Amino acid sequence: MTRFIFITGGVVSSLGKGIASAALGALLQARGYKVRLRKLDPYINVDPGTMSPYQHGEVYVTDDGAESDLDLGHYERFTGVATRQSDNVTTGRIYSNVIARERKGEYLGATVQVIPHITDAIKEFVTSDLTDEDFVLCEIGGTVGDIEGLPFLEAIRQLGNELGRERALFVHLTLMPYIPAAGEIKTKPTQHSVKELLSVGIQADILVCRSDRPIPEDARRKLALFCNVQPERVIEALDVDTIYDVPNCYHEAGFDTEVLKRFGMAEGHESEVDLTAWRNTVHRIREPEGEVSIAVVGKYTNLLDAYKSLNEALGHGGIANNVRVKLDWIESEIFESDAEALARLEGVNGILVPGGFGERGAEGKVAAVTFARERKIPFFGICFGMQMAVIEAARNLAGVPGAGSTEFGECADPVVGLLTEWKRGNVVEQRSGADDKGGTMRLGAYPCRLAEGSRLAEIYGGELNISERHRHRYEVNIDYRERLEAAGLIFSGMSPDGVLPEIVELRDHPWFVGVQFHPELKSKPFHPHPLFASFIQAAIEQARLV
Repeated sequence: MTRFIFITGGVVSSLGKGIASAALGALLQARGYKVRLRKLDPYINVDPGTMSPYQHGEVYVTDDGAESDLDLGHYERFTGVATRQSDNVTTGRIYSNVIARERKGEYLGATVQVIPHITDAIKEFVTSDLTDEDFVLCEIGGTVGDIEGLPFLEAIRQLGNELGRERALFVHLTLMPYIPAAGEIKTKPTQHSVKELLSVGIQADILVCRSDRPIPEDARRKLALFCNVQPERVIEALDVDTIYDVPNCYHEAGFDTEVLKRFGMAEGHESEVDLTAWRNTVHRIREPEGEVSIAVVGKYTNLLDAYKSLNEALGHGGIANNVRVKLDWIESEIFESDAEALARLEGVNGILVPGGFGERGAEGKVAAVTFARERKIPFFGICFGMQMAVIEAARNLAGVPGAGSTEFGECADPVVGLLTEWKRGNVVEQRSGADDKGGTMRLGAYPCRLAEGSRLAEIYGGELNISERHRHRYEVNIDYRERLEAAGLIFSGMSPDGVLPEIVELRDHPWFVGVQFHPELKSKPFHPHPLFASFIQAAIEQARLV
């Protein structure tokens, strides 16, 4: 029997519903249960694929090609359960599906309304594509009281009634602020948030209260009294120095225990919780044996959520090598306007150029590649970063001064060009520059064949056939391969048909790798991606030479 846990948020946004959902999922896993996590986003975009990183942060990509919310990355990192297209839905997608059904006449002439048609579509999403999961955790995006979130709240209210208390539970995450002038933590914002939730027919079963300091017992009793929950179900959620300590803290606060008690399942399970891996991870983060500095030369560095998975994957590389990874986030445009700004890269142990779109900052990224290549500093280029590395090599090593990308307009030598046709399994997919922008990239997991004897084959432990996730429209032009390889840039990973370059590495360099895919999307704290583990290891060697 599958049970459903609905996680809502109140008072303010960005409280960490995604981390709370992922951590609870990890705790239930540690007790031996099978879990699935889902995200319901109230915005009207069909998916976040066309949204600016400054608007929505990172776009997380699943194996089956869904462009989804960054919280799905937290779900995967905490539980190891691969998310799918069916694990993230938006208001836009719900309405698109309902309108498509109406156009086909599937509603038999009925007037299509929010209730029941929209809410039924939401309920169908929540309960579909399941097998034998013990728990499905559904996070509702936004904040209770937002007008766009009302259909989702109504849908989960209906589901709560239909499933019954034996199969449905509501968790509400709120903020308990400390007022310095009063010298106390205030419960009133949480009370009002619970009241707002109750006004749409949902009674919270468990309150998770974010706070920057311990919550006094009398404040917890007050909340329990006014919010109609048991005192032990007011869960303290204190700020922590690493998100990977959240499962440990939630377990100590009794979060998972109270969930199981609420479902009548707690008996005999307390002794089965094994959080050793989480505690070991936190220990390695807090007590590293050394430190390396990595410069991330990107385009969206003013909002680090734009690089959420990348940030975490670099940390995982540090965990794998038992070192702290100190990140210097650098806006690539500064290297275009000020040549002396490259001095900021002096002394770093590694340089990473991540993905991105558009011409802005591209030449600054090329300059960073040149610096890493000439100074023999470990370099890692991801997606757009790989393309800039290839353009740099073409210009400065292969004698192709006009090398560029058609993404920026016409150029003398299109070393990088628009991807118009590729294979996905046995299906040929085609695109043109006139197509819609949303959902038209090479998205999701694709196979890659590694060259025997290459650095990449060694990094992947001798495995020659790998699968990685992609999100891009432009591709390195295979016509330039011979000239580039003659200059020392080796194409060490290709699509199985040998048409699409996936990986390049530079001969006679300590560590210089560019990949067309996004390895950060598959990295986890317990299983760091081999590319990040190897990159940080190379950075350690660089630090020893300095």
